[in-house]
Amino acid sequence: MRSEPLSDQTVTGEELVARARALIPQLRERAPRAERERRVPAETIADMQAAGLFRVLQPKRWGGYQLDPQVFFEVQMALAEGCMSTAWIYGVIAVHNWQLALFDERAQNEVWEEDSATLISSSYMPKGRIERVDGGFKLSGRWGFSSGVDHCDWAFLGVLVPPIEAGGAPEYRTFLVPRGDFRTEDVWHTVGLKGTGSQDVVVEGAFVPDYRTHKSSDGFAGTSPGLVLNDAPLYQLPFGQIFVRAVSTASIGALQGALTSFVEAGKGRVSVNDGSRTAEDPTAQKLAAETSLAIDEMRTMLLRNFASMMASLRAGEPLKLLDRIHYRVQSASVVDRCAQLVSRLFYSSGGHGIYLGSPLSRYFVDIHCARTHVANNVDKYSRNYGGVLLGRDNTDFFL
Repeated sequence: MRSEPLSDQTVTGEELVARARALIPQLRERAPRAERERRVPAETIADMQAAGLFRVLQPKRWGGYQLDPQVFFEVQMALAEGCMSTAWIYGVIAVHNWQLALFDERAQNEVWEEDSATLISSSYMPKGRIERVDGGFKLSGRWGFSSGVDHCDWAFLGVLVPPIEAGGAPEYRTFLVPRGDFRTEDVWHTVGLKGTGSQDVVVEGAFVPDYRTHKSSDGFAGTSPGLVLNDAPLYQLPFGQIFVRAVSTASIGALQGALTSFVEAGKGRVSVNDGSRTAEDPTAQKLAAETSLAIDEMRTMLLRNFASMMASLRAGEPLKLLDRIHYRVQSASVVDRCAQLVSRLFYSSGGHGIYLGSPLSRYFVDIHCARTHVANNVDKYSRNYGGVLLGRDNTDFFL
């Protein structure tokens, strides 16, 4: 039977962020276990479910809170202070509750009718192979990097659908597939973000009805079928804006975690070489200040961008393409900037930071691994933005 809406649907964003912050000590404690097991512990998923964190962007009609994306990203940054792997899978799983709201109502019913707490993983690589059949498609393929898939009962999978007519352009779609139609392959042996459990997903000839697919063109233009029922301004945001932030924002929280670790250790550290105190080192002082200021700037920029977009959508105004391109570059630049700063913290910590038990070393490798995500390739998106400013056509439509 359908799950009833949560009794605390009127919970505020501030309360949800406070719940996330309350989990930080537990996440820090569980981080080594998440690395060893190469997946976030089930207890952590249960804690986030109990706190209602996955429901931030979920429609109210499905028991969600339907809050502004600023709350979602504040929660993600808080979780990342304790464990970036946890924050990473939170970002890419919880944002799927937002994307499912764009699908045909029948797809939403299939996922949430029995249990509105059901979670969805993803891999948006356009690697699927399809055959058109009556009512939909027969899908096969292998997709990589499905973060948190072990905790999910459905998956979003990317496919380039060939044109029906010769000479036409292929169409990117997201296919929604139940757990019974895919298997996972254990391939996640990495240097960082180990706890994300980003395994491969394999599908062999599964039938996917047309209504369980979502066109990226609808997401770009704001014409998704789910908007008929989920017509709040939240769901009119472009998918490209909200998803790219889901894979960059954890780095801001992780950098704060790294700074906290650096400061806590530095307050009492005395050099064994010359007896100098880290707290009195001008270089360490300047680095701590610069990192703190950078975190504040990146967080402020993130919240400002979404506040601006939400204000436009509430006023019934279209989002300007140049703004969307601008925000896209800012999202990608976050991880590059965080990687540079965490590197400086790591170097400045000396030999104390190189041990596997050092929280700083974990933040260091996790942020650098996040930088490798295609959505965080700042050079590519900067070139497009610069070209547009110089009068050339926009070449990025994942905006």
